[in-house]
Amino acid sequence: MKKRILVVSSANIDFVQRVSRLPERGETIISDGDCDYIPGGKGANSALAFARLGADTVFCAKLGRDENAKKLKRLYASEKLDTRFLFEDKDAPTGLASIIVEEESGANRIIVYPGANARLKEADVEEAFNCYPDGVFVQFEIPDNAVLACAEFAREKGIPLFVDAGPARADFPLSELGKVEIFSPNETECEILTGIRPDSLESCLKASIRLAGATNAKYVVLKLGHRGSFVYDGKYYNIVPAHKVNVADTTAAGDVFTAALSYAYLQKGDILEAARFATLAASICVSRPGASTSIPTLKEVKEFAQKIKK
Repeated sequence: MKKRILVVSSANIDFVQRVSRLPERGETIISDGDCDYIPGGKGANSALAFARLGADTVFCAKLGRDENAKKLKRLYASEKLDTRFLFEDKDAPTGLASIIVEEESGANRIIVYPGANARLKEADVEEAFNCYPDGVFVQFEIPDNAVLACAEFAREKGIPLFVDAGPARADFPLSELGKVEIFSPNETECEILTGIRPDSLESCLKASIRLAGATNAKYVVLKLGHRGSFVYDGKYYNIVPAHKVNVADTTAAGDVFTAALSYAYLQKGDILEAARFATLAASICVSRPGASTSIPTLKEVKEFAQKIKK
């Protein structure tokens, strides 16, 4: 039976600009790269990842009443997301993210204009829990009160909570999240939340211990980019190495990784097997440009797993 996952998070249109280099302060450059408007948002990326990997996916977010919202709704319908709890705000536009991608490395820089995402309310989250999920997935691209309401309702109903800790703020009240099944920041988010840069085994362990204590997390999984991931269970740690691929664009890779991690963990309850599966999915993601356009299907992940075994 399919596991039902409730994703409570953000939805954006991404304005993606590909450049050979970033301009210096005060400089104007004419890029020989391209640009495009692509569906994105951390929540939507994760919801699409869950759906393409085989989960029964319910998406709770807030859009504006504009052409961007119509474009996103068409995509979600085509991907068979459950959008009963996709709310609209007549006074705010659909969220927008400006993403600059360096063509040579695939590294990105992102500025988010939240728009309607900033108006997701506790009452919206409470209503979404009527879908009776097997797991709840949340990120920090929505208001704190919506994140904390999500954590509270999950705790009250005994539903495992998965937290992708981006974008991070040093003053976020981590202790108010209560019990968390998996807490997963990337390197930058880890440093913001702990003051520790996870650039060695020792620093990864110190940061994970701090995060596990602050969040009451069963597992802390640090996303370390090309170095793979660091998995901590409260006593022991393991390193899951990354796969070598040609990197086109790192946009959405973290969202895909944590969604795949949560999906696989819900299926079998094995955190290391889940991290290995998530690494496969994220590897495919970074080899493709864009956000929603880069998210793999379950078939593609399985085929990639077979390919690297040869």
